[in-house]
Amino acid sequence: MKSEKVERKDKNRVKPYGDHWDDGKMQLSFTLPVPAGELAKEAARLYLERLGFLHPQVCSMEPMGEEFSFFVAYGSAAPHVDLTKITLHKPAFPVLPAEELTALAQKEIRRKIVVIGATTGSDAHTVGIDAILSIKGISGDKGLESYPFFKVVNLRAQVDNQHLVDKAVELKADAILVSKMVTQQDQHLEDLKALSRMVRDEARLTPHLVKIAGGPRIDHRIARSVGFDAGFGPGTKPSEVANFIVHEIIRKTSGTPAPRLEGHGAPETRPKRRSLFGWFGGRGQDS
Repeated sequence: MKSEKVERKDKNRVKPYGDHWDDGKMQLSFTLPVPAGELAKEAARLYLERLGFLHPQVCSMEPMGEEFSFFVAYGSAAPHVDLTKITLHKPAFPVLPAEELTALAQKEIRRKIVVIGATTGSDAHTVGIDAILSIKGISGDKGLESYPFFKVVNLRAQVDNQHLVDKAVELKADAILVSKMVTQQDQHLEDLKALSRMVRDEARLTPHLVKIAGGPRIDHRIARSVGFDAGFGPGTKPSEVANFIVHEIIRKTSGTPAPRLEGHGAPETRPKRRSLFGWFGGRGQDS
């Protein structure tokens, strides 16, 4: 009987797993602006009901000062997700070894590729952008400075958007890399939107300028939504960024040898394995 039950599971149609398949059990933690007490606890339970959770249980309540309460609760979620209907948003491009990428850049671009990196706005975190740009790289994957065809300029932290654009004009940049770590109140998105507008309105920039954003709360979908060509999140290796820049410049300047592909069906020329500690200080993962 057990094997028949397993046979009936649709493993492409999933919901949270708690004690057994399809029970939908979830643990949640949240805060309400209500002083800790019975009223707050009941308000938390009712709110979970209104979110659609079945059998909500508030298991823990702690005061947060005099006016707030923090809760840990459980509930059963009803919706499923169909894995076959999911489109993954990530840049798709060939990932070549350094020697092959160098040969491609020398053949197709035939000059130094100028890359400018910075952490912009009030953000002072440079660990991620340094890992991508500096020759030492990360986890054995050397940074962009190690490639003979890149001229890398790292403007470091707290760089004003206008200064980044001016520097890109001065150096005739082919690509800009922007790291955003501080995300309170979605300030990272506002900064990226402002930079995207400046780039759009600055006629002196190279027309093929490649714009890349990265950070722990950045992914390809978000980066594209604010006007960038690509977004790289936690786990990205420098070699992936190097490959994207080269292929994107070729795509933009040579009559599009291959369209940019995204999501399911986008081929990878060879398996990629991301670093344990990737770009912008995020957690590692296999891609």
